[in-house]
Amino acid sequence: MIRTPLTALLGIRHPILLGGMSGATSAGLVAAVSEAGGLGIFGASQRVRPGPALGLDDVVSVTRHIRELTAAPFGLNLLMFDANSDDVDGILACRPHVLSTAWRRPDQDLRPIAERAHASGVLYMHQVDSLEEAKRAAAAGADIIVAQGTEGGGHVGLMATFPLVRMVVRAVAPLPVVAAGGIADGHGIAAALVLGAQAVLLGTRFLATAEAPLPDGYKSAILASDGHDTLLTEIPDIVSGRSWPGAYARVRRNAFVERWIGREGELRRRRVEVGAELVAARAAGDAQGGSLLIGQDAGLIDAIEPAGALVARLAADTESALRSRGSELLG
Repeated sequence: MIRTPLTALLGIRHPILLGGMSGATSAGLVAAVSEAGGLGIFGASQRVRPGPALGLDDVVSVTRHIRELTAAPFGLNLLMFDANSDDVDGILACRPHVLSTAWRRPDQDLRPIAERAHASGVLYMHQVDSLEEAKRAAAAGADIIVAQGTEGGGHVGLMATFPLVRMVVRAVAPLPVVAAGGIADGHGIAAALVLGAQAVLLGTRFLATAEAPLPDGYKSAILASDGHDTLLTEIPDIVSGRSWPGAYARVRRNAFVERWIGREGELRRRRVEVGAELVAARAAGDAQGGSLLIGQDAGLIDAIEPAGALVARLAADTESALRSRGSELLG
């Protein structure tokens, strides 16, 4: 078993966290990851578009369901640019073990968030895509920093995982750092730990699980991806009508994306119509007609697995990678 100060802080057996992906996490997935010894995190942002909005009552219901499925620690994730003070209070009232946030607006101060979390007995974790943001989060009182590289799926910055993680580890020590972006197997987790991270946060890898609330067609598309078929674009955000501060969306380059590359102006005019098409495509499991946010690490994913079994296998593979490579290299 791999132990780090962060696994002790979180009360988990394995240094593996589920990314709190809005619209792509569920009570079943979160509970499965936590019950297996990782930390499940639910994407609790309340305005998920296109599609129906996720309200605070829904988050309360999901939280209750998670607790029915496991007594293990779990987290709730908020997108800061799309959240307000009432959202934060509502999430903290659910008493997660961890409040996770990401993508703040430039005018948002993280210190009051950290103070309110601590006053509620909740650990505060903030995800960053730059060294400057990591220093700001540390100064604001974050307990944990997630350093996310551009290889990841969904919304990312432009710095690669390896240099970003190492820079953040050096800058915020002794605060624990979690590595994210482009990690999908035991060797990747081992590499992140050698860089100084105390755990990893996985997104795309957990999309290809039995419990992930994605259509089978989307999961099959992840297995078919070689990782080279992704690109950074603003097309999904144009359709949703939300502007993520400083972020690009990494998506699979499919028929939907190809249709709108270079036609972003027209897409802005037709976003309501196109948004309805995306909702229909997802309902039908149409991975060519929908928007599929996945990372370059999709090329490392070969099977759809139960989430709990996946956590156990990844932990075992990480231990094996650390032992075998250390022995080979150091004799």
